[in-house]
Amino acid sequence: MDLEKWMQHKKEAEDRLASLGDEALDPYEINFRPEFEQGRGPKKAFMNEFGVVIGDHEYESEHSPLQQWSKETDPSIMSGDQWVHAYKDIGFQTEENRDYFEKGIVPQGGMFMHPDKDVAYESNLEHYDGEPQQEDEHNLKGDRPKK
Repeated sequence: MDLEKWMQHKKEAEDRLASLGDEALDPYEINFRPEFEQGRGPKKAFMNEFGVVIGDHEYESEHSPLQQWSKETDPSIMSGDQWVHAYKDIGFQTEENRDYFEKGIVPQGGMFMHPDKDVAYESNLEHYDGEPQQEDEHNLKGDRPKK
């Protein structure tokens, strides 16, 4: 993008930021418990280094790498705090996150656990002998028999 287009885009993004108004009136933001507010970061929307406004609830931007993706795009450019708003991320709207951040209810189970599958890495199992786990009529979960 040439400098003139970039400057025009930057001005549009700054105007967009100014038009968002009072961040305290955001209907999409959840009510974080006090212990989750400390050190969280700014509540206002911001513009990242790509000229994408983060925290405005607009998830498509012509300047986002997602809109210009190619085989040459390094996916790591879409990682980091510059792509996530500390208060307005859409992920906070899930039931589990609302329970945790608004009510202090710690999620049950481990991350990404399936209720009826043991997906632990075998190298971390107490009796792992290097052989794949076998399922049979006596060992339906595929757990390693005790030796």
